[in-house]
Amino acid sequence: MAPRVVISTGEPAGIGPDIALSAAREKWPATLAAVGDTDVLAERARALDLPVSLRRIERMDDARPHRAGHLDVLHQPMSSPVTAGQLNTRNARDVLAVLDRCTELCREGMADAMVTAPLHKAVINDAGIPFTGHTEYLAERTGAARPVMLLCAQDLRVALATTHLPLSAVPAAITEPTVAKTLEILRRDLVRWFGIADPTIGVCGLNPHAGEGGHLGHEDDAVIAPVLDRARAAGHKVLGPLPADTAFNPRILKQVDAILAMYHDQGLPVLKYAGFGAAINVTLGLPILRTSVDHGTALDLAGTGKAYDGSLKAALELAIQTATATAAPGNAS
Repeated sequence: MAPRVVISTGEPAGIGPDIALSAAREKWPATLAAVGDTDVLAERARALDLPVSLRRIERMDDARPHRAGHLDVLHQPMSSPVTAGQLNTRNARDVLAVLDRCTELCREGMADAMVTAPLHKAVINDAGIPFTGHTEYLAERTGAARPVMLLCAQDLRVALATTHLPLSAVPAAITEPTVAKTLEILRRDLVRWFGIADPTIGVCGLNPHAGEGGHLGHEDDAVIAPVLDRARAAGHKVLGPLPADTAFNPRILKQVDAILAMYHDQGLPVLKYAGFGAAINVTLGLPILRTSVDHGTALDLAGTGKAYDGSLKAALELAIQTATATAAPGNAS
């Protein structure tokens, strides 16, 4: 059977509705349902002159196998009118309700995967709701002890030991348990979701030149190296600690299935340079399959017809492929 995938349409004033409608024009070997405000999607389709027929449904069971140019919508209304490009704090809780509904459908087994369009963190926080991002929010909602952010651009995969932290807070967050647990989740989900039987992982050091033997910081030798030594002793394939400025050269990348970076801007600039607009964000460590775009809400492009849907389509393609593979006989999800 084709997998069932729900699409969170994200911040309604951003490009989430635009790219969801655009992606719906293509064929997909899945049963798809967008979750969002049907009226917002219909208005955006008219504004963009997109020939997409919307069908409002009440339950995921009502969704049909996807047909190009059609989109089933699980209606989740906004409290206030939506204008493309204009944020509205009165809709913040409704935006999170969209995400909650997608999450619950996956947790209940009604959907096999969720694909998320971008949210706008600031407007949610301005509404008085503490929110640091999809990754942390979904972990809390699903009871996951430690989520791991993984971004993919073709064959390049970059995971993060820490995510949305100020740079000044990163060194204290790099502990042996943190690095060990992140490495464990990354390895497990490379097997689980990507079908890599025995992955090799390259691990970046924290400091320049991976600490230069302790002359440029102690974390590499005292914290990261012991974790990697134990992983190797357990039979796992890990390289490092690697100096981050050389970890992404072709010689290293040919040897590994993923790179584990210590902080957000150590790994993601390389990944986004390699595949911005077509890269995919995957949250590891969750009991559900979630893929996402690699970009923000692009308020200036919302409703203009200039938004690029490549990252959403790549995220949707990976979600469908992974859900299909893990549902195959003999594969465990």
